This record gives sequence, structure tokens and C-alpha cells, in this order.
Amino acid sequence: MTFSSLDHAMMARALRLAEQGLYTTTPNPRVGCVIVRDGEVVGEGWHVEAGTPHAEVHALRMAGDRARGATAYVTLEPCSHYGRTPPCAKGLIEAGVGRVVAAMQDPYHEVAGRGLGMLRDVGIEVAAGLLEAEARRLNKGFLSRVERGRPWVTLKAAASLDGKTALLNGASQWITGPEARRDVHHLRARSCAILTGSGTVLVDDPQLTVREVATPRQPRRVVVDSLLQTRPQARIYRDGQTILATAVADPARHQPYLQQGVALWALGDAQGRVDLTHLLARLAQEGVGELMVEAGAGLNGAMLQSGLVDEIVLYLAPTLLGDAAQGLFGWPALEALADQRFVEVRDLRMVGRDVRLELMMPSR
Repeated sequence: MTFSSLDHAMMARALRLAEQGLYTTTPNPRVGCVIVRDGEVVGEGWHVEAGTPHAEVHALRMAGDRARGATAYVTLEPCSHYGRTPPCAKGLIEAGVGRVVAAMQDPYHEVAGRGLGMLRDVGIEVAAGLLEAEARRLNKGFLSRVERGRPWVTLKAAASLDGKTALLNGASQWITGPEARRDVHHLRARSCAILTGSGTVLVDDPQLTVREVATPRQPRRVVVDSLLQTRPQARIYRDGQTILATAVADPARHQPYLQQGVALWALGDAQGRVDLTHLLARLAQEGVGELMVEAGAGLNGAMLQSGLVDEIVLYLAPTLLGDAAQGLFGWPALEALADQRFVEVRDLRMVGRDVRLELMMPSR
């Protein structure tokens, strides 16, 4: 399929519209739509929030009668089923559009080509695959949840140039500068949930909420506490938005946390630790698409060794903390350089005084 320069420009515009739902659409995908007739944009819109009209509906309302014979550019295949809103493919058909260009097919089982098929069946010209890589990056969490049955996992870490995250006594505030810390809040805001470990809760008593950027919702928090060592009164448990994953099966020990409004999941494995793979699968079932990890070396290392990390966002501060300070990842010593694990540097930039690295983990 060959696409024109106008096709590329309009799909890029639709993707920019979709990005406006970056913090709001979960668990739904971020979708934008642009309707063009005779080279002129006559309608556009984006999906704002789950349960509200989809991008195509907003664009068609704006276009009105001018949608007839027009081309609709959509960043994800129009839906073909009745959910909380009617099928968008049906709306496009009723509006009389002449052509639909989708960035990608929707892998969700109730759509998965049916939306494009509905359009073809009534004689509408259909094309897909324009700027698909960009569309997939925008909806990496939704796609991971649907295609792999687990969230897309971004591990965030901040360290000194010698790879240390805290002093030996646990002091870590603040290694990075204010610009980097604000950038972290953008990562939190787009995430469906934030995962941390019992050690971080015990030492830092964090909230792990979005505070530095405006957002209409807060991500859920998930604490991995295999032995139930954290205090039920910890700040992270106070707002009823936290999931506590533990290996302790005793209901009596669960009660103090349940009384705080915590959702407690007993997910122990044969070694008496939380089964991280099972935890991620359950989070996906709960609608978590993008999961951000903000934890200490132990949980970071366990996630990496289990092959559950998709990318690392690492902030490096121009400072040195010394050999005895705490490291980034709990990782067993290697006996041969052949055992080292390489990552792909996808992006490198300065954020204030600090270096920000986006690192992709190799597929397993």
C-alpha cells in the first residue's frame, strides 16, 4: 500500500490528537481521528476518557455533512462492537465516508479486523499500516495487555555516575535535580499503576502519587511485600488505591491492611515470595496496561531476572557516591563477559543537570 504525503501528514496529526489522552484514557487505548475532504480538515477529535465517545464520534460531529465522501484517518482500527459506546465503524458508514486509513489493526478480540471488514463490506476504501510503529508506541500498554496478557513494564531508576541509588544508610533524597524529578511525574501520570517493594516503603514511606504535573487521575499503587513487613499505616495505604501483593496466606494477618482499604492479593510461590509473573497477569486483568516500577535494587533485580522489564528510564546525576553506596539492581555476579546483558539505547538527553536514558530490554 502506497500512502501520499497528505496521508502521512494527516495521520501524524491524528497521532498528536491521540496524545492528548495520554493521562486519561486508561484502560482504553489513546486514539485520534482526522477527517479530510478535498484536502481540507473538516473534523477531528480524540478519545478523552473510558466510557466517553470515541475519537471518530468527535470528528464526525465536527464534520457533519462534510464527512460524506471524505477520508477518515484513525490511529487505531475503528471498533466494530457495542461496549459502553456504539461501534465507530457503523458511525463512519452512516456518515458516508469514502475512505478510511488506520494506523494499525486493533488486536482486541472483539475487533481484530472486524471493523475494517465492516467498512470494506459496504464499499468503503480501507487501508492500514500508516505510521504503525508510532501508533504502537503510543499504545504500548494497551497492546501489551491485549497481546501478551501483562502490562508494559517501565523500570525507572535514578543513580549517580558510579551507579549508586542511595548511601549505605539509605539516604537518597535527592540525587537528581528538580527537572528530572518533574519528568518522573510525567511518567507516573501516564502509567496505570506504580509498583514498589516493601524495602522502599519501610525506608522512604513514599506516596508515589503524581504531584508535579496536572492530571485528572492518580495511578494505582502496587506494593510487593512477601512477608507483610510494611506498616498498615504507611502513607501509600491511606487512600484506598493500593494493591498489596504478598506471599502470606494467613487471613488474620491480612486484616490490618484490609481495614485500611487495601486490596490484598496472596500470590506466593514455592519459595515463599510473591510470584511476579502471576502478579503482572492479574494486573493486566484489572486493566493495567502501563506499569511503572519505582523500587530498590532487590525488586529491580528480581523483575529483570524474571524477564518482566520492557524498558528502563534511567536518570544519571553528575555525582559520585562511592563504592559502599547502594546499587541499582540486585544482580548475581557474572563469571564470564559472555553472560552480560546488553540493552538498546533508544533515547539520550539532558534533563536539567542530569542525563536521561531510555533503554530497551532485548526480547526474550
